[in-house]
Amino acid sequence: MTKELRILPKNISDMIAAGEVVQRPASVVKELMENAVDAGATDIKVIVTDAGRTLIQVIDNGSGMNPDDAVLCFERHATSKLSSAEDLHHILTFGFRGEALASIAAVAEVTLRTRTAQQEVGVEISMAGSEHLGTREVSCPIGSNFAVRNLFYNIPARRKFLKSDNVELRHIVEEFQRVALTRWDLAFTLTHNGRDIHVVKPAKSLKFRIQDLLGPAITGDIMDISADTTIASVRGFVGRPESARKTVGNQFFFVNGRYFRSPYLHKAVMKAYENLIPEGSTPSYFIYLDVDPSTIDVNIHPTKTEIKFEEDQMLFQTLLAAIKEAMGRGSVAGSIEFDNPEAREIPVMGTRFQEYRPSAVPDAGVDLEYDPFQELSAPARASSHYDTSRYVDKSENYGALFEDRTLPTAQVLVVQGKYILTQSASGLMIVHVRRARERILYDRFLQALTDGTHLSQQALFPVQVAVGVEGCLLVQEHAALLQQLGFDITPFGQDSVVVNGVPEGFDATPGKVETLVGDLLLILKDDHASLPGVMEQASAQKFALLGASGGEKLSSPLEAQRLVDSLLQRPNPEFTSAGRRIIALVPADELEKRF
Repeated sequence: MTKELRILPKNISDMIAAGEVVQRPASVVKELMENAVDAGATDIKVIVTDAGRTLIQVIDNGSGMNPDDAVLCFERHATSKLSSAEDLHHILTFGFRGEALASIAAVAEVTLRTRTAQQEVGVEISMAGSEHLGTREVSCPIGSNFAVRNLFYNIPARRKFLKSDNVELRHIVEEFQRVALTRWDLAFTLTHNGRDIHVVKPAKSLKFRIQDLLGPAITGDIMDISADTTIASVRGFVGRPESARKTVGNQFFFVNGRYFRSPYLHKAVMKAYENLIPEGSTPSYFIYLDVDPSTIDVNIHPTKTEIKFEEDQMLFQTLLAAIKEAMGRGSVAGSIEFDNPEAREIPVMGTRFQEYRPSAVPDAGVDLEYDPFQELSAPARASSHYDTSRYVDKSENYGALFEDRTLPTAQVLVVQGKYILTQSASGLMIVHVRRARERILYDRFLQALTDGTHLSQQALFPVQVAVGVEGCLLVQEHAALLQQLGFDITPFGQDSVVVNGVPEGFDATPGKVETLVGDLLLILKDDHASLPGVMEQASAQKFALLGASGGEKLSSPLEAQRLVDSLLQRPNPEFTSAGRRIIALVPADELEKRF
């Protein structure tokens, strides 16, 4: 049976359309900030309450609107930036489709106060659920003041699925930073629940704006890039290879002043760093492209974060060349000028080189059986300068004062710090060091997540690490989880944390803590909201991999023996939680075949 077609009521169609533009509170912040920039504002303030659930207020000192435009701006497709289809190919501003304010007014209660320089008094417009509730004259400064209250009040299902305040606030901070990075000549302020998160004044340059938003640690590790071609102008900064981290953050693309994402151009950046950074690491970059507006399509995605380029392959090569040239200037990857006649020649080994190689390596002559305490007779000990009788009886073996290292030395051999060779009942047992640590840490973390028991080691000195505003919010959001696993990390100010302790088995030295925290934040960024049991196992596996990869090399056979003993106490010592083999056994008869 065919159902009768109907035209949806305006309020329902508006809410459906709004879902494309307004996905969460951060979407509102983005749209209102971009409109403020387009209005010529030099000072933009963002005030947020309860991570945007209760209030999102954006105040600017831009050109403002007259009463007629103030009402019209909430109509769908109302815009001052397009008058013909041809204008779509020359867009250089943000909010050009006229959908942002209409979408916001469809899912929230909105109040707009605005005034132009030509008006003596301003106007206040009240909207809710796409309905115009009223208009009245008010006293207000030049510019616009948008107050968005009770977001998704008329869509309970959408409001219910918003994340925690910390998660939503992190998204707001991301959008705030993206807009603030497009115009470093403007002032921006972000306040949450009465507390200032960002207060940035007009900066002298982009580098100063990056420093104001993300901290001096970032600007100390970036290099300028610059290139001009017939298809694009490339400017900005890229991070030095040694500063690359496993954390996915501080990667920004902008085109004609608009933030966008591009997996394709990201590959160009990563190709420039090929063989210069560890696998899985990502450098920071702030890349600004200026292109002819007619050669790009900025309207292929509702949030306008995806852009289509006509000459994407040429742009790929231009970006790759610009980054390589910057690293060459920074002496990151040295090159040999083969065509330079004054360059020093590379020495060539002669054909008789092997004749001068030593035939054998001199023997150090170490006597493993030598015991200096056996040669010291009792009378000699009695006449020693120090009276040892009050510490130990003269008849006792002096070796008892120290750890017995003879047995582990004889039974355990460490190969390149990666493998442990030890005797087994059937022959030779080979243990993969990193995977053994992973198995041990996995079991500890899984136990900590299920019954709350954990072992933590305090750092010799507390280590302060700059993590940015987002990093601090992540640490606050997952404070209970971190404490449960044995991490003692506390926020310090707006953009730093202090590491007082880490779980047993992790490297707590100051040089390693910074890398540890960066990797830790990457794990915390993942969504942990999964089924009980599955979540604990997945989290334990991620943290175990983190601890195992950052562990120190084995310093002694005794330490290796302890690792083997701890591994063999595990319920399943042969495999990691991901199923990778930890132990390999070589039977004695297999060894016999080798000789």
